[in-house]
Amino acid sequence: MSCRPAAVITLLPPIDRGRPLLENACVQPTREQPPSILERHGIRVTPVACDRRGIARFLRVPYGIYDGDPNWVAPLVMDLQLVFQPRNPLFDHAEMQLWVAERDGRDVGRIMGLEERSHNEVHGERTAFFGFYESVDDPGVAGLLFEAVRDWAKARGLTRLLGPTNPTTNDECGLVVDGFDSPPLFMMPYNPRYYVDQFESEGFTKAKDLLAFHIDIAGSPHDRLNRLAALCLKRNPGLRWRPVKKQTLKADLARIKEVYNAAWEDNWGFVPMTDAEIDFLAARLKPLLVPGLVCLMEHEGRPVAFMLAAPDFNEALQPLRGRLMSPALPRFLTYVFGWRSTRLCRVITLGAVKGWRGKGLEAVMLSEGFKVGFDLGFQAAEASWVLEDNVAMCRVIETMGGRVYKTYRLYERPV
Repeated sequence: MSCRPAAVITLLPPIDRGRPLLENACVQPTREQPPSILERHGIRVTPVACDRRGIARFLRVPYGIYDGDPNWVAPLVMDLQLVFQPRNPLFDHAEMQLWVAERDGRDVGRIMGLEERSHNEVHGERTAFFGFYESVDDPGVAGLLFEAVRDWAKARGLTRLLGPTNPTTNDECGLVVDGFDSPPLFMMPYNPRYYVDQFESEGFTKAKDLLAFHIDIAGSPHDRLNRLAALCLKRNPGLRWRPVKKQTLKADLARIKEVYNAAWEDNWGFVPMTDAEIDFLAARLKPLLVPGLVCLMEHEGRPVAFMLAAPDFNEALQPLRGRLMSPALPRFLTYVFGWRSTRLCRVITLGAVKGWRGKGLEAVMLSEGFKVGFDLGFQAAEASWVLEDNVAMCRVIETMGGRVYKTYRLYERPV
């Protein structure tokens, strides 16, 4: 019973001066031949080298796709680069390949292929993930991009494509299929409507829908929520709620990992995170941590539930257009340092371990989180994402006044 988390990227990442930022970062040595260049009808799809120049080119592509779209939020480039760096522990058990599509001297699309060995070992699959997908409204561009990733997957002996994931299901994932009329919240994807036709025209079918719930904080049933929270604590006197703070984060990491890997073990597509991945995530999370929005539930000292929520930093990021060196930087920093509050927040993770589900722990964490939200001036919250068939969690959120207002879809097709 949980919202599945998405990794949080720090706004001001530390720099490891002892190693290059981007040097053959995302492609691990393999025995396969390098992917070939595909050309058709004036469109050229080229494998991108994972060096500074190649990654910069790959990350520039969306600017041509979303020019003039008021709902698009450019990711902070210096943050997104962290995904492709060698120190990302994802590459301890995964290999990645990138492509860019070019037409008439202009980059018009991109795609990523990812083989995540841990996923395939846990689930007994031969799946290749794809993501970071962008394309102009041209079926020829879309078709050639998907052909490139299919050929790459086939050469590696993989039999199924699943995505989009950027790069995994612990990060941004899913294609927007409903709810195009507003910007995405922090660390949620966004795309034009025509992407749906591009995917389905290429033979992709629905694998799973991921739901985003909107909760009007002022209009939610706080009295009922508080009663449920009080009843839970009364029935379980050994339970304790406590916020995770920046000062305690390092000590709390082991407890967070214990809850995370136990609470989500039955979720569709879940793969346990390694110690290195937890540490990597924590380093990126720390600057965004708001006590009370991140919390643990413990029973007689043992961690049994966890919640992670964050202000909607997209509100602050949108004017930057992906660049810190922007005239909008001073306003952005007022959000980072807590001098100004966003209107919205996002509940990213909410779950309990077996034996503690359905006992009201979620009500305790949400009740305390809403109190913090009131103090910060949040008007509404988004709970995302939740698997469509996670009926128990959907009911918990609906009890809090939540309603589905966006749907994201993971697609699959045979290689």
